[in-house]
Amino acid sequence: MYRIDTVKSIIRRRASLGLYVALQILFIGCQTQPVQSQVVLQEAFPNLSFARPVDLQNAGDGSNRIFVVEQAGIINVFPNDSAVNSAGVFLDIRNRVDDSRNEEGLLGLAFHPRYAQNGYFYVNYTADSPNRTVIARYTVSANDPNQADPNSEVVLMTIPRPFSNHNAGALAFGPNDGYLYITTGDGGGGGDPLNNGQNRQTWLGSILRINVDSTQAGLNYAIPADNPFYNNNQGYLEEIYAYGLRNPWRISFDPVDGRLWAADVGQDRYEEIDVIVSGGNYGWRVMEGAHCFNPPNGCDVSGKILPIWEYDHSLGISITGGYVYRGPALPELTGKYIYADFGSGRIWALEYDGVNPPVNLELLNSSLNISSFGVDENRELYLCAFDGKIYRLRRSPTGLEQGGISPPTHWRLGDNFPDPFNPATHMEVGIKNAEWVTLTVFDQLGREVRTLVDQLLSAGTHRLRWDGRDEQGDPAPSGVYFYQLRLANRVMETRSMVLLK
Repeated sequence: MYRIDTVKSIIRRRASLGLYVALQILFIGCQTQPVQSQVVLQEAFPNLSFARPVDLQNAGDGSNRIFVVEQAGIINVFPNDSAVNSAGVFLDIRNRVDDSRNEEGLLGLAFHPRYAQNGYFYVNYTADSPNRTVIARYTVSANDPNQADPNSEVVLMTIPRPFSNHNAGALAFGPNDGYLYITTGDGGGGGDPLNNGQNRQTWLGSILRINVDSTQAGLNYAIPADNPFYNNNQGYLEEIYAYGLRNPWRISFDPVDGRLWAADVGQDRYEEIDVIVSGGNYGWRVMEGAHCFNPPNGCDVSGKILPIWEYDHSLGISITGGYVYRGPALPELTGKYIYADFGSGRIWALEYDGVNPPVNLELLNSSLNISSFGVDENRELYLCAFDGKIYRLRRSPTGLEQGGISPPTHWRLGDNFPDPFNPATHMEVGIKNAEWVTLTVFDQLGREVRTLVDQLLSAGTHRLRWDGRDEQGDPAPSGVYFYQLRLANRVMETRSMVLLK
């Protein structure tokens, strides 16, 4: 279910005369910028606690209620009030849900866009005997808006699963088309042994798209006529909207531009973020992120869409997808995709306009197992963690006050000199107060080359030197390198430099 990275490379692609050309490999760290206001995690509902919360949703019905999904098979409901003392059980289907393994359970929830009128909501859960994923519709009770009718289940889809893991489990309604989008994992087993990711004759390893407001022969839903494989003659399943995914644990739509974001959990090395388009092939199991997986070298990347962002497992092991921030509390994050890593607890903000290279901000390292994100009716963002708590991002007491966003002044990272250089170069780090300072050199593939300092430094300006050698004392080859400043393990800025020999 869950799995992150420090330095990244983005491969920008262009097809010309049917040939795939790798135009540019950029070290993502060079696009890392300092956060312009310090943020912290705050318990959103301090009096409440949940068992393995894996999703948070609102009903969009004007009630401003919060719904939290527990993996075992319970949906809780409560007012969006930080002083709330208790949550009610909206739906309990533990008798239908199999959560016997780590990645199984009640995994996703979505309310119908017209929930206020029809009372419909949809769930994604795993069941056993046989192993399967169930996509089902339920209806709210006619007598109590805070309770659903557990006997109202209508099963829309049953998806067989060969293994217990890689179940994905997200549900989301498209803001522009009203269709239900469903994520499925590759079926598990490690390395996609059945190659489901590249097989369009299975629902596994895909994002599906169905019309829940209509039916067609033999189905409790209809297939939209503009689905990319609608009415094909190759035997491809027509529900498939995009494929080549390993374990897309969370998806979300940006309500402003309508783009569909997906975070796909990686295998052993890379986690990735994708912007999903109709008919897109996102590479798995040929690719893990932007890198060959099977075969490990010389793979064919033609026709495959590489991630807009990836990170390796030096920063985490399981990406948790979030939302493009559109809330009122932190306007400096508006339009940025907020995501995290379940393993490391790091939280980032990724800025991407579809044209320019992405810019990634590390907001904080929470050390929490962050399982999911959600938004309320005001589009404010929440985080679910396996300590049982629901969190939200807020400015720290020492952060900048709302009404004025200005760059931080307590540190400075200077350009290196000389640049280009051979054999050595210098860079200056200025800090207003005593800080734990880390300055690390990376190569273009995001590999650590040399740590120049990693210690508590006194206030003032410190001049650091790199002699063009790695940690073992061996000379580094000519090329572009990057030096990254961290204060108290928080990435502040990254700059580039050129070594010429």
